[in-house]
Amino acid sequence: MSKSKFVKRDLYYTNDHEWIDYQGSVAYVGICEFKLKGIKQVHQMLFPEMLGVMKKGEVIATIHYEDYKISIHMPVDGKIVSINEALLPEGNNLLLTQPENNGWVALIVPSQPYERKGLLQPEQYRIFTKRKF
Repeated sequence: MSKSKFVKRDLYYTNDHEWIDYQGSVAYVGICEFKLKGIKQVHQMLFPEMLGVMKKGEVIATIHYEDYKISIHMPVDGKIVSINEALLPEGNNLLLTQPENNGWVALIVPSQPYERKGLLQPEQYRIFTKRKF
């Protein structure tokens, strides 16, 4: 199966398989389908006390599936203004079925809304994921 179906043209990506969707002065943040490969169900989604300013790389949420824990990291410096409460109910699989659409994790205000340094453009991410195999 081609990994190109996992990559959307309007998103930016991290090397750790998170995405960011800039929408003017705010941005949606989530986890890529690629990082969720092998996960059959989300048993629990935990958000640390995190509303406020966070640094790039800090954990903004953790997905629990059986004995596995998958961390979702902040892709850029910024302030988290809300989380996607649709992901909170136990056993909710929205994150698995629509990770790069309705499965967004947090809405943020980036500290530098036009800064893309360290992020991968869609084609770069597509190449990056192909090298993972």
